[in-house]
Amino acid sequence: MTRFEPISRRDMNTEQARVYDEIEGRGGRLGGPYQALIRIPAFMTLQQQMGDYLRANNLSDRERQLATLTAVRAASAKYAWAVQVRASHAAGIDQAVIDAINERRAPDLGSESDRVIFDVAKELAETRGLSQSTYEEAERILGLDRLTDVVVTVGFYGMVATTLNAFDISPPDDAPARLV
Repeated sequence: MTRFEPISRRDMNTEQARVYDEIEGRGGRLGGPYQALIRIPAFMTLQQQMGDYLRANNLSDRERQLATLTAVRAASAKYAWAVQVRASHAAGIDQAVIDAINERRAPDLGSESDRVIFDVAKELAETRGLSQSTYEEAERILGLDRLTDVVVTVGFYGMVATTLNAFDISPPDDAPARLV
């Protein structure tokens, strides 16, 4: 159960309301961690901008979701897992891959780049670093720009997971996916 009562639009101060209205007006994200972050409007704006970048970076939707799922699972972020499974289905990730990640098993991935993205995301999320061998393989297969995008995706979702876990933000009732 969420540890705080979400702030209603009518109870927001002027800056919170301005940021909320701006995000809502452009169809941005307002649930989950943003229920807490709206209390710090300047940071909420920055987080929205980072999320926008991640959805338009050098990774395909499938690659981004693979890194995201791996990061939020490592953090045991219930809310993020529930909503990211939906996005992962939409990006074409098979249920067997999702189940393996949820069960903390290495998924059977068809492509070399998917395998490397999973390995990088898992190692980063679990150790906060990359071994030389993982780094070299990832740079060789992905190139430095795509590797950097995997790294920032894992970092972003690590921050999201930390926020969700700190405030114990509950998954949406209509999200069928749950952590095992």
